[in-house]
Amino acid sequence: MNLILFNEHDFCGDNRICLHDRRHQHIAEIHRAQPDSLLRVGQINGLSGSGQVMSIDDQQVTLQVSLIQSPPAALPLTLLLALPRPKMLKRILQTISTMGVKELYLLNSYRVDKSYWSSPLLAEAAINEQLQLGLEQALDTQMPNVYIRKRFKPFVEDELPAICANTRGLVAHPYHAIDCPEATLTPTTLAIGPEGGFIPYEIDKLAHAGLTPFHIGQRILRVETAIPAVLSRLFPII
Repeated sequence: MNLILFNEHDFCGDNRICLHDRRHQHIAEIHRAQPDSLLRVGQINGLSGSGQVMSIDDQQVTLQVSLIQSPPAALPLTLLLALPRPKMLKRILQTISTMGVKELYLLNSYRVDKSYWSSPLLAEAAINEQLQLGLEQALDTQMPNVYIRKRFKPFVEDELPAICANTRGLVAHPYHAIDCPEATLTPTTLAIGPEGGFIPYEIDKLAHAGLTPFHIGQRILRVETAIPAVLSRLFPII
């Protein structure tokens, strides 16, 4: 935990926060903080800065916070991701949050198993927990927005053209695709399929909506590997 994140409900006085949960445990056991210790803190969707430990015991830690720093710049990216296996989803949410993705659409696809949509990991609280872990790693405070779209065709036909308008529209696809474009900070809409990739029908629909198929080489990567690999190729700064 490189950054202690808190929200407005953690305030217990003027510029003071009181923490009782895993953050208190981390501060006590990992940082081994004592009164007057300084820690990096940040308010979710706000500024970051320092927190001075005012008191700490077995029940809670109280910090006086000073927030002066804006969060790191977000990637100019909207990521469309076919819903991955639940055990992979946790890691992927942390990864995209750490890398600065702020707009994520989780999509259905022919190769997405129907059972994935019943996973408790799709609950808002469960998603936010993984995103927050990613922010803590990256010293970031800005929570990503996550949208769930269970019907592929209506989303691609009705929403996607407006989403990708005036952006660099791309879909990662290993077959019959152009070479990976050069890295740029141009606003980008990027689609990444499930294990096995999008089927031809889906590629055609995505292309019609404005996304160009591209590849990053001959190797076929797992989704959790492909995401950081593709983002590092498409953007000059992560």
